[in-house]
Amino acid sequence: MQQVLLTCRPGFESDLAAEIQEKADACGVFGFVRAKADQGFVIFEGHESDAGKTLVRKLAFADLVFARQWLLVNHHLDSIPVDDRVGPITESLSALPMCALWMTFPDTNEGKSLSRLTRKLERPLSKAVTPLLQSTAPWYGHVFFLSGSEAWVGYTPVNNASQWPLGFPRLRQPSAAPSRSTLKLEEAWVQLIAEPQRASMLKPFQKAVDLGAAPGGWTWQLVQRGMQVTAIDNGPMDKTLMDSGQVVHLREDAFAYIPKRPVDWLVCDMVDKPARVAELMERWLVNGWTRFAVFNLKLPMKRRWLEVRQILEKIQSVLEEGNCRYQLKAKQLYHDREEITVFAAPRDY
Repeated sequence: MQQVLLTCRPGFESDLAAEIQEKADACGVFGFVRAKADQGFVIFEGHESDAGKTLVRKLAFADLVFARQWLLVNHHLDSIPVDDRVGPITESLSALPMCALWMTFPDTNEGKSLSRLTRKLERPLSKAVTPLLQSTAPWYGHVFFLSGSEAWVGYTPVNNASQWPLGFPRLRQPSAAPSRSTLKLEEAWVQLIAEPQRASMLKPFQKAVDLGAAPGGWTWQLVQRGMQVTAIDNGPMDKTLMDSGQVVHLREDAFAYIPKRPVDWLVCDMVDKPARVAELMERWLVNGWTRFAVFNLKLPMKRRWLEVRQILEKIQSVLEEGNCRYQLKAKQLYHDREEITVFAAPRDY
């Protein structure tokens, strides 16, 4: 098995291709990447026959920024009979033991239209692969449909992939939240913090600062967790949020604000140059003004992976020079657009 299929947000195929090429080389797995614009996935093609399996074993999926999900390819079926899809797909899933079956599709308009097909196939295909299932198997069987007659079939490692088949959790927009950006912070917590750690990191009565807060989408999430929030923004905040009694609104420059005492959480979703926001985050972390941080970095139109890598490396270097033992996790979330989200936490967490 020498191919690995990786999914991404449509329009970011070249960025994912650059990232996986670089990280595969660093793992000693050599090959090339095939990618087309706006199709929502790329194919890594290894030179060795077991390159794909080696890559998903050596490379931690959580370290990939632009990938939503991946699968180790066993077969590419490009002419599935419409009157018998179950047979060819089941036959293609006989190479490795699997604990369950996933059926997914690209996050494109054409891909989303396949959701009806996957629902229709769920029962007959699940029944057909039952003899192949082993509850303790380390793989999910994975069928990635491109159309009703074409699919990539393979396996996703149970312990080295996104826990959601499509690569992101389904979140519902809260009607009371003042903006849709609220889902970016909620997804960041779900995607970037392991569930066992979440309860110890997010507690009522913690102190938080929201830089660039107005109208309050991220502040709303902090308030829902029972935190006391200082919202920094020259713009107006949502009245209901202010009536909660948990928010202090300061009309100040977010880049100049210094807290009177350290806080538990810093969150930041500002439209500014990523390098400038990164320097602001470095200052907060090195000076010990916050314990945890979630922030967004807006991306340039070209060479986005290069920009991301350079910024993350610089942040890590500055933190190490300041004797700050922090770990960084970065991901382009489902609710991100031209940006990525970064989570910073002490390494002992």
